[in-house]
Amino acid sequence: MTLHDYQLSQLDVLEAESVHIFREVAAELERPVLLFSGGKDSIVMLRLAEKAFWPAPIPFPVMHVDTGHNFAEVLEFRDRRVAELGVNLVVASVQDAIDRGLVAEEPNGSRNRIQTPVLLEAVEKNRYTALFGGARRDEEKARAKERVFSFRDDFGQWDPKNQRPELWNLYNGRIHLGESIRIFPLSNWTELDVWQYIAQENIEVPSIYYAHEREVFLRDGMLYANNEFSRPRDDEQTFLEKVRYRTVGDATLTAAVKSDADTIEKIIEEVAATRLTERGATRGDDRVSEAAMEDRKKEGYF
Repeated sequence: MTLHDYQLSQLDVLEAESVHIFREVAAELERPVLLFSGGKDSIVMLRLAEKAFWPAPIPFPVMHVDTGHNFAEVLEFRDRRVAELGVNLVVASVQDAIDRGLVAEEPNGSRNRIQTPVLLEAVEKNRYTALFGGARRDEEKARAKERVFSFRDDFGQWDPKNQRPELWNLYNGRIHLGESIRIFPLSNWTELDVWQYIAQENIEVPSIYYAHEREVFLRDGMLYANNEFSRPRDDEQTFLEKVRYRTVGDATLTAAVKSDADTIEKIIEEVAATRLTERGATRGDDRVSEAAMEDRKKEGYF
């Protein structure tokens, strides 16, 4: 094999870029933390962090902003994976914040929007300067505007018109006291890339991502699970359907999709054929308005 025969695959290039970002943050910024919910993107992020610092342990904690409205399969996976790696898990509890009066629960029962003050409180309390998030530019319009290093002011707010250039993969991590940087190592990945990487690395994911039979009801054209956090209204009927979840979040507003994809190979085929992003197809919070995600990000959300 000659030097000209050596080529990297698309996944190898993406992995190398993400590993570089993790190492760059560890070199530039103090007190980083990785947001880990047990969802597919944060699972891939955890694997990339492992690779970035191997054979040393991951040199920062992981944090979950816990709404209290979680799918049981995802929470079980989160705790097991954290225990396997021996990393420190910080839980920022929305329920605790409600009990303390920091935030008030919304009338519709969703806790997604009130995650933001809980996240910002945890950042201030633990003095985190860099927060790794699993957002990808292909997910949603507002996230497509993000830099890899996303600057946040001392109120944790994001100004899309006040971001730093990132020419030739050079990242500016300079911040003043109270400011922070949100870091997105998966910015250039797509949902298909994530699943192909999961297959390549043989990474375990929660069972909720695979097709299974579940009691659901139809609301606004989406299939919601009938569970303790999400109940059908008087005019909504429940029925059994074979579904899977493309994304996991607050159980009150995260919907499933009809699917027979019960293996990673089938999921890859399904994702390759779809024309809707996972957030557009299954997240009720992003249907509030065209700018719903951007409004939340300006307030401090990921």
